[in-house]
Formats: sequence, C-alpha cells, structure tokens
Amino acid sequence: MVPIPLPDMPDDPDSPEHVLVLGGTTEARRLAEALAAEIPAGGRRPLRVTSSLAGRVARPVLPPGEVRVGGFGGTEGLAAWLREHRVDALIDATHPFAGTISFHAARAAASAHVPLLALRRPGWVAGPADDWHPAGSLEEAAALLPSLGGRVFLTTGRMGLAAFAELNELWFLMRSVDAPEPPYPARMEVLLDRGPFTLAGERELIRRYGIEVLVTKDSGGAATAPKLAAAREAGIPVVVVRRPPVPEGVPVAATPAEALTWLSACLGRG
Repeated sequence: MVPIPLPDMPDDPDSPEHVLVLGGTTEARRLAEALAAEIPAGGRRPLRVTSSLAGRVARPVLPPGEVRVGGFGGTEGLAAWLREHRVDALIDATHPFAGTISFHAARAAASAHVPLLALRRPGWVAGPADDWHPAGSLEEAAALLPSLGGRVFLTTGRMGLAAFAELNELWFLMRSVDAPEPPYPARMEVLLDRGPFTLAGERELIRRYGIEVLVTKDSGGAATAPKLAAAREAGIPVVVVRRPPVPEGVPVAATPAEALTWLSACLGRG
C-alpha cells in the first residue's frame, strides 16, 4: 500500500462530520455501508454520509444513508454544494472512466478547501496467454476491430456506441445494464444484464454467438473479469481501452478499507 497523504483538518466541534461519496460503483456502495454502520462513541460527533449517483442507470442499487441523484452543475456547483452542506471530506468513488466528474471534484475540493480522496479499484493485468490490444479511446478501439474479427462482444457500456456505428461490416453483441440509444452499429444484438458474471456464463456467450473479439474498458474488479478468462480460454483477442488518469495531486486508495483508513485519520477518528 502506497502511503496516502492526509490533509490538515481543523477541529470544529460545532459542525457535523459530513462525508460526501461520489459513487455508483461497488466500491462506493461498500464504503457507504461501512460508514453507515459507524456508531459514535467516546465523544465522537455523529457521522453523516451522503452518496451521490449520476443517475445514468435506470434502477441503481442504492447504498445506505442519504442519497442524491443527478449532477451538481459542474465545478462551481459542486464547490457550492460542499460549502452549503458543510462537507468535511469528499471521496471520489466513481467509475474509473467517469473522468469529467473526477476533474470537477478535484477543482471543487480545492476551491472549497475540502480534503479529497480518489477510490479506484486496480486495473486488470494481462497474463502470458492473453492477446490484448490496448487502445487510448473508444475510437481507437473501433479502428482496431476490422483486423481482429468480424463478430464482436462489446462490453464498454451503452455510452459511446457512436464510435462503432460506422463499422457496418462487423456484427456486435452489446451488453449493458440499460438499453442503448442511437447512434450505434446497424448489425447489433443487445443483451441487457448486470454483473457479476460467471466464467461459465461468459464461456457460453462466446460459444453461442461465435464471438471472435472482445472489447472492454479497463474497469478492473472481479465482477466483470470472467469475460477476460473466457476470452483467454477461447484464444480470442481482447481490445482493452485504457482508463483516464486520476487528476494530478489527488491521493488514491485501492480499496474501501484503505479509504476508511484515510478518512478515519482525516476526521480524527483514530
């Protein structure tokens, strides 16, 4: 574990200890669950936890505690919300590819003088038997596909399908939680499903649909990793879209447990 720098936090006994978690991920939900179970003891102030969801999923799995849905109105809107609701610590536990909100959070936290931590699950690592093709964007991923296979298993989510819309010679199996909106490839079958997925299930999808190439974002985590093992077993190539970087200067925790350690020290909870 890389040491995470802790900010200087003035102790104000008259203010509540309010934690805002920007989330929607499994890690964000687990962190909210751990924080909701916190019981004040030994003179500690109550802990208020608010989870913020982007609202892009129709039926999200809600975390415990207070929940707000929707955007803040950019950097200035988030900074104003932090001040108005007297947030003591901000944890960015959004999806590794939710780059815009992460940069808004970094600028807003600096403006409002609120300590910020990014909670990011580690990315996947290719093994010796993997045939991975890195791409810097969905557009780069689309450019690689014609030379890799004609039947594509597309697991990058329903956003950004326009990057693949002109590949009329290819057939796509597209999997997402909610139905996509055009533009998207003309030859595409949609599979609505939510992880976690099993290795047996991923093997069967590849076999049933005759998949020749897999496209995925480097989201990390175990819930959707079985598709990588299934692709390895089937000997098919995988196009892996690299995740955007965390804003410069923002400390990073790899697990909810690391985030709790940072937060405990930040709020003086031992």
